[in-house]
Amino acid sequence: MTVEVKHQVLTMSMIQDGNKILLLNRPEHLGFPGYIAPGGKVDFPESIVDGAIREVKEETGLMVKEITYKGLIEFCEVNSGLRYMVFHYLVTSFEGELLNDPPEGELIWVDKDHTDDLPMQDWFRERIPLFFEPGVFEYSTIWDKEKDTVLHSTQKQYHAGEVEKAEAIS
Repeated sequence: MTVEVKHQVLTMSMIQDGNKILLLNRPEHLGFPGYIAPGGKVDFPESIVDGAIREVKEETGLMVKEITYKGLIEFCEVNSGLRYMVFHYLVTSFEGELLNDPPEGELIWVDKDHTDDLPMQDWFRERIPLFFEPGVFEYSTIWDKEKDTVLHSTQKQYHAGEVEKAEAIS
């Protein structure tokens, strides 16, 4: 069976101000309800980092001044041929005012070490520490949606050009 491969390229940007992070409370009707970092689809032909900067502006009103690439999380669904790639960034300098009526949900500054009580997707809660660890990360999951089964998963963290931690799960 030959499957046509399709790509979706997205970004997620954690905005940090001291020990606070900016999250949006995404309503259920928009999908992925609960608190989450700003992000979304990269428009063709913009660069991935330009897409991240645009999404921060559109969803928060803030203009990014300093942004650091933190890693990639991708999901490949074997039956549909979909490769869903989310590029993660940490924003540590910005200017402007938060939107009064943000399109993706209420914006709130929270202590980055006290997010346990906030309602959010489990996968996002697990990602939060990755934004603040040294180096970059790369997580890949190959999934069979029809069988609701993970076929293979790889998790790597890189620091100074070397693999610090690697784990393959089959």
